Amino acid sequence: MEKTLNRLLIAGTNSGCGKTTLVSGLLTALSLRGEKVCSFKCGPDYIDPMFHASALHTPCRNLDLQFLDENMLRYRMAMGSEGFDLAVTEGVMGYYDGVGLTNRASSYRVAVTTATPVVLAVNVRGAAHSVLATISGFANLYPDSNVKGVVLNRCAPMLYPKLKEAILEHFHGAIQPLGYLPDLPEATLESRHLGLITAQEMEDLQGKLRLLADQVEKSVDMDGLLRLAAQAPKLRWETPALPQRGSPVRVAVAMDKVFCFYYQDNLDLLRDLGAEIVPFSPLEDPALPEDIQGLYLGGGYPELYADRLEANGSMRASIREALTRGLPCIAECGGFLYLQSQLEGRQMVGFLPGKAGNAGKLVRFGYVTMTAREENLLCAPGESIPAHEFHYYDTTCNGEAFQAQKADGRSWRCGIASPTLYAGFPHFHFYGHISMAARFLDACRKE
Repeated sequence: MEKTLNRLLIAGTNSGCGKTTLVSGLLTALSLRGEKVCSFKCGPDYIDPMFHASALHTPCRNLDLQFLDENMLRYRMAMGSEGFDLAVTEGVMGYYDGVGLTNRASSYRVAVTTATPVVLAVNVRGAAHSVLATISGFANLYPDSNVKGVVLNRCAPMLYPKLKEAILEHFHGAIQPLGYLPDLPEATLESRHLGLITAQEMEDLQGKLRLLADQVEKSVDMDGLLRLAAQAPKLRWETPALPQRGSPVRVAVAMDKVFCFYYQDNLDLLRDLGAEIVPFSPLEDPALPEDIQGLYLGGGYPELYADRLEANGSMRASIREALTRGLPCIAECGGFLYLQSQLEGRQMVGFLPGKAGNAGKLVRFGYVTMTAREENLLCAPGESIPAHEFHYYDTTCNGEAFQAQKADGRSWRCGIASPTLYAGFPHFHFYGHISMAARFLDACRKE
């Protein structure tokens, strides 16, 4: 199948070069212009998509070649862009950074897989003519780099005309200078240990997005970006075989400022397979929703709200009772911490016996392949599932239901699982192993 979809990928030279700031401002500006625009994010990121969604008031989806094969990735881009004329994808880390010291699962591989023109965001603070070397290196590392334009970040307004002229002269029009962003301290997107502060927590986010959009309109060549996006060829894919939709089932999903790390595709797939998503707040609600057949506790920042989670004893008791009687449950990372007996000395749900605390560093960070050692809620023994870990907290009860292995050969056991439970630090993208979503819902229907 194929469709016309104007599209761009905004890549960066490295993490922290300003691509999320640029993309957030660009999406807001495009929305204010009345463009029918959707967004995607490369890699296993939950926080940046929240900013995209805040800018566009429509969900952002992840494109990750560690979880999805090339056709499935194009299919998800096609499905996620239904009803839109333009798609903007934000890269992850540096353009060529992938698994280990390779470009596998990098933004570059996503751009090539989707035949998407690339605009490189370059932080030029403290540089001048050397900016040309940076651009040249990224554009020419591989012949199919797809780098067609550049936006200069943290660039002084008086410097940009000279750099623009130098880029046009050096690259003879092959790479277009498409504007700049100056320092905008009043529109800073603040960070913490897992990256940016979430969109829900940021004070006056809409005001900051509007400031960014105003600046993008002033100093970024919006018409040039739209012309470049229109050069993208048709997006082509084959529709994959998907499980049949089952009978209706109600799944409670923790959704508040504590538990907010979910892939939009995961929620979409659950709905497509027959689930009604029933949002609730472990922070605010007194108990689980009534008449549910499943529970999904996503990641987030329970460590920041441990006191309030502890204080909500009725919710903790409600979840503990439901899991004890066998309610099917997926609990990833932050949700896994919430099920422990303690988190930083505060009482949590107590369904699992572990005590959790800050390890002071990233723990078991990165992509892993999870191989089941026993029958469980998500898969059969010996089945493998792609996953990702990103956490500073650890627990005395990590479990041994899966063998996790990194690309460099390091491995460890993790995850607590049974026919009605998966609980562990690794996060899953359901389209990376679709049968796990179907198995979860089948278990819910038996509830």
